[in-house]
Amino acid sequence: MKAIILNVLVVFILLIMISFWQLYFSSRPPMATEAITLEGDGSLIDYCHLPDLIGNGLMARDIPKGNTPECAYDHFPLPILAQCTEPLSAQVDDLRGLWQAVSGKVGHVERVEQCGDRIVITSAGIIHDAGPNSSAGLTTNDTEGSVLFTLGNREFCSRSTAGVSWDEKVVKFRVFGWGPVVVRRYMDKGQLVWEYIDGSKTRMERICQLPEKHKRPRPRGPRYKIW
Repeated sequence: MKAIILNVLVVFILLIMISFWQLYFSSRPPMATEAITLEGDGSLIDYCHLPDLIGNGLMARDIPKGNTPECAYDHFPLPILAQCTEPLSAQVDDLRGLWQAVSGKVGHVERVEQCGDRIVITSAGIIHDAGPNSSAGLTTNDTEGSVLFTLGNREFCSRSTAGVSWDEKVVKFRVFGWGPVVVRRYMDKGQLVWEYIDGSKTRMERICQLPEKHKRPRPRGPRYKIW
């Protein structure tokens, strides 16, 4: 009996170690986002003026996947889908724009980009890009932005992978693309609603300009210094 318990404990510890390595030490996907997009200043844009999706330019599949650089971008970047003109698919709703929370996570600001079946959420230092693209898979594959620890000058934050599906105009983000739904976003009475797996609900209203304090993301996480 003791041998069985010991074996179970060893397997459990190994699973934890493998999971920890996968989350914090496994290689990130290649950075495909164009440098000019990350270097540009997305705070200068009027987000109440949305692009016309009339199919006279690039399609979603023609544009490289957007990824969070390292653990977070250092300033609000230009839109990933700026050149995309592919009309939205019939099953999706138009969530595009810049949004600021008025209830729930009050003050939270996020940018939503869409074209075709693709959607990109940019907020708090991270870029989550899901859907057809020219450089990677359909799921988001980057980071949550919260730095757990640092080694020298390098920051370590957990990886994040999620897939997107639409159900009656509600966009659902599933862990790994097939797991449980962790986030729902949808329109309600002119507001963008964000529901999280913890039961929280945040309602956001459209704004045209990025607030000054959101131009540079606030560092997140405990940032334990290991070395």
